[in-house]
Amino acid sequence: MEAKKRLLTYEGLQQLENELHDLKVVRRKEVAQKIKEAREQGDLSENAEYDAAKDEQRDIEARIEEIEKILKNAEVVVEDEVDLDRINVGCIVRVYDFEYNEEDEFKIVGSTEANSLKKRISNESPVGSALIGRQVGDVVDVETLNGVVQLKVLEIQRSN
Repeated sequence: MEAKKRLLTYEGLQQLENELHDLKVVRRKEVAQKIKEAREQGDLSENAEYDAAKDEQRDIEARIEEIEKILKNAEVVVEDEVDLDRINVGCIVRVYDFEYNEEDEFKIVGSTEANSLKKRISNESPVGSALIGRQVGDVVDVETLNGVVQLKVLEIQRSN
């Protein structure tokens, strides 16, 4: 079975590569040192520092494996080449929310980069998937957990 392609912006790719480098070069060494120091304390059966360091090591290795899997299947969206006629991954979108009578702006990103606190929504989320392919002026009904939300596309921009 072929792994699912992961859409990433260039910025998202850079962040993952930086995190991977930090985990492999810095964090692995730190944890190895913690394990070494805990071993030197003697009896490992009742050594909380040793157990904590081994848990941290396991978490780091799991995250390294996860990032490598994402990067292996990554498809990078070249944001400078994004068509501004239609909404796609890499666009910044300004919409009008009819329910709250307000404008909102967010960036459409791949699911790996989504972070609602930073106004980065996934192309696979209800709002993101409803907006993909839409144009300025389109009114979109979005099925959410709280019911249907109606949005009007006001502007599509590059995220430079």
